[in-house]
Amino acid sequence: MNTQRYFIELSYNGTAYHGWQIQPNAITVQECLDKALSVYFRQTVATLGCGRTDSGVHATQFFAHFDLKFDTPNALRPADPSRFITGINSLLPYQIAIKRVFEVHHDAHARFDATERAYHYHIHFHKDPFKLERSWLFKGDLNVAAMNDAATVLLDHTDFSCFSKSNTQTFTNNCKIMEAHFQFKDEDLLFTIRADRFLRNMVRAIVGTLVRVGKNEIDLAQFKEIIESKNRSNAGQSVPACGLYLVNVVYPYVK
Repeated sequence: MNTQRYFIELSYNGTAYHGWQIQPNAITVQECLDKALSVYFRQTVATLGCGRTDSGVHATQFFAHFDLKFDTPNALRPADPSRFITGINSLLPYQIAIKRVFEVHHDAHARFDATERAYHYHIHFHKDPFKLERSWLFKGDLNVAAMNDAATVLLDHTDFSCFSKSNTQTFTNNCKIMEAHFQFKDEDLLFTIRADRFLRNMVRAIVGTLVRVGKNEIDLAQFKEIIESKNRSNAGQSVPACGLYLVNVVYPYVK
């Protein structure tokens, strides 16, 4: 039996899904993808994703890997796996779209081989039905300059236990953040954050705490103290999932 590993690149609107990872009694993106791949390839296919997105979180770029079994070691594989895309997409809900399918080496890993990930968080300030479940409607004013000053502090730290969901079974809460800032896009506010890895609920907790800075509830010194405390209860509430998007995942062997 011959086995070939593939990477699949996809995007999805997460509003109707309970996150990426398969779980009992809830529909997830991974469940839909595995079912579509299994039907298309006529064999049981199980994907492994580049990370876990929570219920309601979106992804403009997400990677997963899966293995296909061929009947014999000399079985003919398609020269161009991109021909799979139309067929797989026809089996998926409209909220999930396949962009690429390509061969990788047998031990390539969608989760552990990623060297960088980037997220966007979208905030809007005026009621807009077309942004429902795709951005967070914030009612009030924010001191964005102060929020950016605080965001810069993130680059000076590595232990982000204060922004992590408890009992996540991770071996470390250390992350290297390379970029974190807010910028206006027309009348909306966009937060960009890039790091080598992220903890469960980390981005939403960071944004929630930075919003406290923007509302003048805490100052820069207190923001630093929260990080150094390593205590989740000291940080701000997590902002709603609807505004969060995974937008970029980097691998050393993927262009």
